[in-house]
Amino acid sequence: MENYLRVSVDTVELGFDCEKTLYTISASGHTWEQGADGAPAICRKDGRELLFSGADRSRHRYEKRGVGEGIFSCYEWSDFSVETYVWVEYATHAVHFELIPGKEMTKFVKVRWPGAFSGRDSNGNTVHSYTALPLQQGVLIPDDWEQEVRKLPFGGQFCSAAAYMPWFGQVKDGHGYIAICETPWDAGYEVDHPAGGPHTRVEPYFLPSLGELSYRRCMRYVFQENCDYNDLCKIYRSYVRETGLFTTLREKAARNPRVDELIGSVIVHKGIKTHVSPDSAFYDPEHPEKNDVLIPFSARSREIRRYHEMGVRRLYLHLDGWGAPGYDNRHPDYLPACPEAGGWEGLKELSDTIQDCGYLFGLHDQYRDYYTDAASYDQEYAVRDADGGVFEMARWAGGRQNYLCATQAPYYVKRNFEEVLSHGIRLQASYLDVFTCNEPDECSHPHHRMTRKECLEYREACFAYLTSKGILPSSEECGDWAMRELVFCHYGPYDFMLEKPGSPRRGIPVPLFNLVYHDCMILPWFMDRQEGNADNEHRTDNEKTADNEDSGDSENRADGEDYMLYALLNGGAPYLDRDGAYPDTDGAFDSAARRRLAEDIARCAQVTALQERVAKCEMVRHEFPDGNPKHQRTVFSDGTQVTVWLDTGKYEICYPIASDVLKVSGRSELHEA
Repeated sequence: MENYLRVSVDTVELGFDCEKTLYTISASGHTWEQGADGAPAICRKDGRELLFSGADRSRHRYEKRGVGEGIFSCYEWSDFSVETYVWVEYATHAVHFELIPGKEMTKFVKVRWPGAFSGRDSNGNTVHSYTALPLQQGVLIPDDWEQEVRKLPFGGQFCSAAAYMPWFGQVKDGHGYIAICETPWDAGYEVDHPAGGPHTRVEPYFLPSLGELSYRRCMRYVFQENCDYNDLCKIYRSYVRETGLFTTLREKAARNPRVDELIGSVIVHKGIKTHVSPDSAFYDPEHPEKNDVLIPFSARSREIRRYHEMGVRRLYLHLDGWGAPGYDNRHPDYLPACPEAGGWEGLKELSDTIQDCGYLFGLHDQYRDYYTDAASYDQEYAVRDADGGVFEMARWAGGRQNYLCATQAPYYVKRNFEEVLSHGIRLQASYLDVFTCNEPDECSHPHHRMTRKECLEYREACFAYLTSKGILPSSEECGDWAMRELVFCHYGPYDFMLEKPGSPRRGIPVPLFNLVYHDCMILPWFMDRQEGNADNEHRTDNEKTADNEDSGDSENRADGEDYMLYALLNGGAPYLDRDGAYPDTDGAFDSAARRRLAEDIARCAQVTALQERVAKCEMVRHEFPDGNPKHQRTVFSDGTQVTVWLDTGKYEICYPIASDVLKVSGRSELHEA
């Protein structure tokens, strides 16, 4: 057997070191290679890490097929085996990595494969410019970024808030690649960026499905020259068009014209009843009065009429805690409407008020958290892991809970919504919590066995039911696996927005998700004014140094930013009023500056005016006009350009009108003298 195999297809050359089991890819004159620190490995349940290069036996051969050619490998250990096929596609020059189940491929917790790639310059040095990650809205990690980046939410699993889209990419001096996971349900990515660099290592991993490898896992690497992160996003946009996942707001509006009513609406997030169980992590024994709060439906009706009287033209009310048990309690048995707040009659009066004002109404609901005190609770329908165990926690307000197997969720959604609608409650939209934020579940119970892929299909079936009733479906965040049905979500933020103001950042925030899907989803944006260190220039050098020592490089922190600027930059919807369900979580921090309602309405009007113009437009480009990360610009397919200066609060919107350009500019009052 040769120690090194090569495959050449036009401008792409694939090389493979058979002893080290490492790949090298040359594309358009640039080389990407794997090193020992990114070597493929199988992580076993007993804690052992088995390198592919250390297999008891391995075989490798060149193989040519009708659509491409590549290298086929078989790795064997004493009690299991796995196969791989890495090949170059004739039609696209994409390099495909396939991990194929062999004999007894069980008893593992993850497979890190095909490993990490790094760029090499003409002198043989290993360098990158930056790494692009789909962490929530998106982030770039320059190679010399001062902040360490290793830990990711949900362990970096795709189809969760860790990755709204199942890809990552790297760019070095204009040469780049995008790695697309074509089987993302049991997969994720790991990142290793030391503080200050000099590099970022990123690689995919695969999880067992119900304890086994069980099916072929696929990654597609596309290499590009003269590119940046915008080009990587457009490669992925083309990919999801090919797969049929891509579904525009125009298509969704054809199914339900209420999409057009939601565009240009301000978002109001309010609650009715809060009850925090004594076994909840949020229970406050020192201030028991905070554990139970009740706002009548009639009070919310008065607020809606006030918005209308103050000239708010379009509005969507997201209502929490409307069921008898209170927010995050006793799901999925949430009915009836809260009796103490006015019952079904009070909820109907609120929905009628919203209808009379020409606004939109939606209810918060939950079909994953399975509370043990729910009337229909039966642990037989709780998610079981591959070993038969049942997860339990008591974090949220309702206390002890498991996870409901998603095979049951569509039945509960139908049961509950049919009951709500039967009372004359007029819903134009609704919200199914956590489905697009939390990772997919798998369940080993023999009566409702479910893979992670099937879990996502059951979640999507819940959205489809709402669509069938003329109700616009939304969920917590914006996973692209739900793109065919999902119209909007609670938010699609940059990851730093959910951290306390002033926290170190993982990188430079960029709208990777919107560069792919802006014309497919409506994303609400926070409008908070974070005081942070807005007056940083007036502080002493010693004060600045002390802050930098506590929180890292000052440029890596949020210093007095007005989040309205991000809403404008992304052409999204604004939050007019947002009551966080829990203190100091999900972006609800006491440090956020509050202003008078009239001022907030005026600020929102600036955002909605832009959104009505560009909501159905592709975001064709994002850039830093002068190279400063605090100065950003987006360009939309109708020619509209939005430029923001995050450090000064200034913004400028250029609308193309006939043969001229209309400029609208302003400045956040947070930065006014």
